[in-house]
Amino acid sequence: MIAFIKGTVDFLSEGKMILESHGIGYELNIPSSMFDAGIREGEELKIYTHMSVREDGISLFGFLSREDLEIYRMLIGVSGIGPKAALSVLSTLSADNLRFAVLSEDVQAIARTPGIGKKTAQKLILELKDKFDLQEAFEQKLAGNQAAAVRPTGESDALQDAVQALTALGYSGTEALQAVKKVEIIEGMDSEAVLKAALKHMF
Repeated sequence: MIAFIKGTVDFLSEGKMILESHGIGYELNIPSSMFDAGIREGEELKIYTHMSVREDGISLFGFLSREDLEIYRMLIGVSGIGPKAALSVLSTLSADNLRFAVLSEDVQAIARTPGIGKKTAQKLILELKDKFDLQEAFEQKLAGNQAAAVRPTGESDALQDAVQALTALGYSGTEALQAVKKVEIIEGMDSEAVLKAALKHMF
């Protein structure tokens, strides 16, 4: 098993990367989000990999973080979702967006993935929901990068409560989270104050 490859990007296109390491070029299937992330040919990268062995051949799938790789492996563990379909999901939704979509049961967000219908999205949510933690998902989403945001417990609770209140009002989990992210958090704000401020961004 190849856990990761550290090397230089020799070729890059949407969905494909060739990473040269010690004179060997590894062809990797990658989510399109990596192609859009500003990676350039000639750049040195450490790519976390998953090897898929099937009757029609062996394929390597590459990701920028262990978190993305772990979620990819969760996806292929869902019945009916193969390696390419899982990659397509992570090309449509980032790992953070997928986690939150699952926790908020946002079927429509997941079903936007080409080849993933409503029934498959519902099955994915059912099988993965217990594997994700809402607070962790919320903090990582707020961070806007690979490092989780560090927030006081009370503030984090208020933000989570506001998102849950918005979803209860009929907004999708993605819409609710985006609105709360736009709120300028002031020390001492409770969930009601965050909710009122977030609602201003819903229109």
